[in-house]
Amino acid sequence: MTPKEKAQELVKKYEIQFLSFGDYLPTIKAKQCALIAVDEIIKASPTNPLKGGYIELYSDMVDEAIDYWQEVKQEIENL
Repeated sequence: MTPKEKAQELVKKYEIQFLSFGDYLPTIKAKQCALIAVDEIIKASPTNPLKGGYIELYSDMVDEAIDYWQEVKQEIENL
């Protein structure tokens, strides 16, 4: 999944979740929720979701994953 696709997916998930409770969540608020989630992922030293399968946690893989999630964050801001 590209960073742009992941950004769109995250924002849409927040919008849908609130709709399931009968509430409306404006896109700007959904984007804020998605940005918080991505920040938490980055703080957790993630592995790269594009690699798939089991990945040993090496610093270059963490750096690569953080770059991916930073791109997702930029894409959310651009929505």
